[in-house]
Amino acid sequence: MAPPQGNNDDQDAGIRGPSRRSLLTGASALGAVGALGAAGCSRVATASTTEGGDLLDRLKAQGVVRLGIAGEIPFGYIDRNGELTGEAPELAKVIFKRLGVDRVQPVPTEFGSLIPGLNSQQFDVVSAGMYINPDRCEQVIFSDPDYQMLDAFIVRKGNPKDLHDYKDVVGKKAKFATGTGYAEIQYAVEAGYKESDILIVPDQVAGLNAVEAGRVDVFAGTALTVREVVKKSGRTESTKPFAPLVKGKPHVDGGGFAFRPTETKLRDAFNRELAKMKKSGELFRILKPFGFTKSEMTGMTAKELCGG
Repeated sequence: MAPPQGNNDDQDAGIRGPSRRSLLTGASALGAVGALGAAGCSRVATASTTEGGDLLDRLKAQGVVRLGIAGEIPFGYIDRNGELTGEAPELAKVIFKRLGVDRVQPVPTEFGSLIPGLNSQQFDVVSAGMYINPDRCEQVIFSDPDYQMLDAFIVRKGNPKDLHDYKDVVGKKAKFATGTGYAEIQYAVEAGYKESDILIVPDQVAGLNAVEAGRVDVFAGTALTVREVVKKSGRTESTKPFAPLVKGKPHVDGGGFAFRPTETKLRDAFNRELAKMKKSGELFRILKPFGFTKSEMTGMTAKELCGG
């Protein structure tokens, strides 16, 4: 993604707003789950009509929760040793353990398939650091966000075109790229960039390659992922994180866990544990190894990000 709200973004911490990278949440699931997901391929039980849902009770009884992930560093992915990790899965391991569920099982899929897969019972929870926005809030319910995030650019060393936000990209007619389904597509279009002129690439690594090869002048992603991916490059750098404009106003995105709309009991129990971890500082200790800084910690709520 990109360097989340960067190293010195405390001044932006109070900005509020919707959205995150992918807007592909209303379509049917695009791909089969990955190999690890296929290892536990039976679907979860059909949602109960019990008020608040009974998924938490069923998860306790079976001792395992299935997490939908999208293979995106640092949010949720399988590492070189074949182990599930990332900020969201590591947080999930702790919270579900405290809720009486000892084991988590990854179900990898494409990002745009996470919400359809959740609602079609392919897994129990989306654990992918998904941005919380009004469109998604019509399809699922979210935990409160465990992080907040700004955008940043990958540019060539020295930032020769002096690009610092989407307005610069439009004004200087820069060749622009971002990831498949990323919210940054909408941000660029809102700034006046023609959507058909955007180069869409699979992820931030492909974006880095496109900038290094000169195919584009700039790749947009979240501050955290941009910051991390350029560490491996001697020819590019990340720009200072910034708040994109939504309806003319700057905002900060926030990401969290998604649950089926019937499972308010599980969501509320999850939120209670999350709130304790925020208060004690444990949440930051879990997220810090994945590149998050204190400026990415947030007191925003899902209700705010869903539009009230």
